Amino acid sequence: MLNAYAVPGFPRAGLGSAEGQRAADPGAMPRGFYLLDLPGYGWARTSKIDRAAFRSLLTHVLDRPRLAGVLWLLDIRRDPSDDDRAMQQLFAGRETRVLAALTKSDVLARAARTRRERELQAVLELDDDQVIATSAREKAGIEELRDAIAGLIQPGTT
Repeated sequence: MLNAYAVPGFPRAGLGSAEGQRAADPGAMPRGFYLLDLPGYGWARTSKIDRAAFRSLLTHVLDRPRLAGVLWLLDIRRDPSDDDRAMQQLFAGRETRVLAALTKSDVLARAARTRRERELQAVLELDDDQVIATSAREKAGIEELRDAIAGLIQPGTT
């Protein structure tokens, strides 16, 4: 399943509210964008036919010329699944810009979190600026993630 969300433009970091920014400089707002959500692609038990159809859909989405990049949510406690590795190969093969948000980082001690972040970065062949450890509960990494998403959507804004 693929969920699509239309997201209106949002203010750049540190520039105040959307209304205030629009009034001061109507061109300051980035255009809106679409967010495509692939919920639980690695967890769903599906037939080979459904998996092939899903892969075809995903390939079509990744081949879109206006694709800004992929925000990839991964549980920091879990090893990448075969599906995660297949996704990484698909991203790499198409040179898709990837930002990996490692979720639930609050469940690990600081040293273990740092070690685990490095392990996942290496296994998934991602650069330092492509990996952000986050915790919704503690709000850790959330602002950094917002800035990274803004940079992914509209390079040069962060």
